[in-house]
Amino acid sequence: MRAVAAFAVCATHAAFWTGGYTDDLPGRMAARLEIGVAIFFVLSGFLLFRPWVRALAEGRPGPSLRRYAVHRVRRILPAYWVTVIATYALFSVWRTQDATLAHDWSGFLRSMTLTQIYGFGHLHVGLTQMWSLAVEAAFYVALPLIAWVTVRVVCRGRWRPWAVVGALVVVGAISPIWAVLTSDGTLTDPTARLWPPAFVIWFACGMVLAVAAQCSMRVHPLLAVLVAVLAFQLSWTSAAGEPTITPTTAGATVVKSVLYAITASCLVGALALSRRGNLLDRLLGHRVAVWLGEISYEFFLVHLVVLVWVMDLLGYPTFTGSMLGVLIITTVVSIPIAWALHRTTYAWWWARSVPSGVTPTPDRSSAR
Repeated sequence: MRAVAAFAVCATHAAFWTGGYTDDLPGRMAARLEIGVAIFFVLSGFLLFRPWVRALAEGRPGPSLRRYAVHRVRRILPAYWVTVIATYALFSVWRTQDATLAHDWSGFLRSMTLTQIYGFGHLHVGLTQMWSLAVEAAFYVALPLIAWVTVRVVCRGRWRPWAVVGALVVVGAISPIWAVLTSDGTLTDPTARLWPPAFVIWFACGMVLAVAAQCSMRVHPLLAVLVAVLAFQLSWTSAAGEPTITPTTAGATVVKSVLYAITASCLVGALALSRRGNLLDRLLGHRVAVWLGEISYEFFLVHLVVLVWVMDLLGYPTFTGSMLGVLIITTVVSIPIAWALHRTTYAWWWARSVPSGVTPTPDRSSAR
């Protein structure tokens, strides 16, 4: 599923850079492939909240915060830092017509610390997709606090599934409230609509799925996929706003956010809340799909700088060219780079951190 999400993000970026974000049905379809970000966030909420849910249901102490922090840092930062450093080094000797922002030391430090979304002008041209990683990093920091409040304050240490869901509904409600606050001028910073509160609803949906899985709830995978397809198609309409990540009106922002939440939750739920062995499980459980999922985070990291290079190589000025051609070449070039990055950062770190004689097992709790 991570591989599907990563490819969708790559496809929507190929559409944007080749001028495919037109205000018609094909343009909206291409723009809405950003749904991959929502899938990533729902996966994060589901996978990372699940240990707290299991511990609460079984009456055990929650997971180790130290282990949680080490795993998050180990999974995210090494490959990310390598990508940022390599991108800045590349653009120090090669510039495109759009490479005008965040090339100074301030931009570099912002990128290295995942604070580039807080204020205008800090997103580097080859790293603009990292806004979602900055949002996800904020969720990693907030999750232990959300879990503690839910477990200790709301549930008082007892397994009360509906109380957990109620607390998560309150958490998810932050997003529509934020949409209203950032659309009417209450918060004047133009980047505020890309800050973590705008997307917390997607994480909350994944956390609700973790509760449902612990309660052994089941859904029919085909029905879940059909609902996801319907919600995704509704997001193509004008009700979800213009083809951009943050529509200009609060109403459109809320509609789009909710439709994305339904789409991503149903896709993840089709796997998390169904019995093993169904068609979707077999397709995404194929060894090729699993391998692509293993390197999907690294693919996400490198694909945009590769895309910018492909545009320059093909002689396409920004907002011109073939979306399909750019997508295919970007994907083909990015996959081996992502594999090399994965092997030299995450997999290498695992090998060093596991005692001799023990086979390292990849960290399945990652959302990317």
